[in-house]
Amino acid sequence: MDVESKSGRSFVRARAALVAGSLGLLLAVGGCGASGDSTDSGAKAADGKAAPREGFTDERGAAASAAPEEQADGKAAGEKAAPKPGGTHVIRTATLSVEVKSVPKAVAAARGAAEGAGGLVASENTERLDDTYETSHLVLRVPQERFQEVLRELAGSGKLLTRTSNAKDVTDQVVDVESRIATQRASVARVRELMDQAEKISDVVALEGELSSRQSDLESLLAQQASLEDRTSLATITLDLTPPDAPGDDGSKDEDPGFLDALGGGWDAFVTMLRWIAVAFGAAFPFLLTAALAVVVWRVLRKRKADRRAAPAVTAAPAGKDGASAP
Repeated sequence: MDVESKSGRSFVRARAALVAGSLGLLLAVGGCGASGDSTDSGAKAADGKAAPREGFTDERGAAASAAPEEQADGKAAGEKAAPKPGGTHVIRTATLSVEVKSVPKAVAAARGAAEGAGGLVASENTERLDDTYETSHLVLRVPQERFQEVLRELAGSGKLLTRTSNAKDVTDQVVDVESRIATQRASVARVRELMDQAEKISDVVALEGELSSRQSDLESLLAQQASLEDRTSLATITLDLTPPDAPGDDGSKDEDPGFLDALGGGWDAFVTMLRWIAVAFGAAFPFLLTAALAVVVWRVLRKRKADRRAAPAVTAAPAGKDGASAP
């Protein structure tokens, strides 16, 4: 009986020790997990304090508490999505002035060179100076890899007068815009998630305003990206085509004026003088007419006044017997 009671007590003690060890192990694992969670929450809180708040007040509930977390998530997403530049991005421009024998043929050749290289004619302006001469101004867009080839072809189409070219490296700007776009997209997605979770009308209204502002910023960044992509993928060539000896051309020969030129110039000056005199007379005619009428009226009034003064002095005297007037 004593042996059985002793063995039972030993079994109970062993079982209690096993249960106590299991509980201790569970408490140790739970304590490690709690410390890890508290560390992560502290880091998130520190990030939330460091990130600037974007217009939400404490009274707006979930929107206010989620704004720092949203910025941290957007920043992380932007850092992950930031593309690494695979090459340089360069904006190339050039300006050419070429003297050609036939401007229409040169324009057709320039258009064919640009379109043959995979580009296009952005604008064309042809001006006729007189019945013989005309000039043309073209803006061509060609791919970057065919830029030098097209430039050489255009420069060789006639007599090259002037040529300037420029290359601007915008790789950093392209990478910066792409990174900002990725961050802004993550931010917009986060605001939309918060709108789906919002329950109060005030939170929904605040989030709608924030979403509109961020979408506007995103569209502006996308427009910048499209502009950079267009300018870095297609080079711009400005081409001026002029015929030889065109009026106003720098290469035209200056001739000394002769007698007929001087006579023509004098006649033009004389006709111009007569024209200005006629214009001046036409402008002064109303004033001259008014002054003439005023002079006529003044003279008539003066004459009547003189007649009135002379009338009393001339009076008839009484006649006498001999027909003579009385003294």
